[in-house]
Amino acid sequence: MIEKANKNLSYVTSGCIRTPDGALALRLKTILLGLIEVMQTHQPQEVALEQVFVNINPQSTLQLGQARGAAICAAIMENIMLSEYTALQIKQAVVGQGHANKTQVQEMVKRLLNLDGLPQADGADALACAICHAHASQGLGKLSSRGYRMKRGRLISL
Repeated sequence: MIEKANKNLSYVTSGCIRTPDGALALRLKTILLGLIEVMQTHQPQEVALEQVFVNINPQSTLQLGQARGAAICAAIMENIMLSEYTALQIKQAVVGQGHANKTQVQEMVKRLLNLDGLPQADGADALACAICHAHASQGLGKLSSRGYRMKRGRLISL
């Protein structure tokens, strides 16, 4: 989440919402209510999400899509502007190339945000998405899609 503390200062925060074992509906409710609480606490002006891509396991892809739906609903319910980016766009903005691995993303997030240590992989992905959005909203990261085409939510080289 990218939040404005005042007119001239933006900051990024991250965390984890833990869901209980059991029914998917209860886990989605935990995500929705947890994100609403975070948004009410930090009052972000904008939210950035990674677009879903089709994974090898269709069941995992479906569950990820449902969790994203809860996140989208939380942002909409709190009247917060929402932007979405592909994994390729995020990696291009943070690492400089769209096929970076998790370790490269973690290292660049650490460097860009001047963190003491490497963030966890999922946390680094979320922070990388926020960094991508910050670049895009400032005109620095209008990621070029020239020479690419969209396929299943990803930019694919022509």
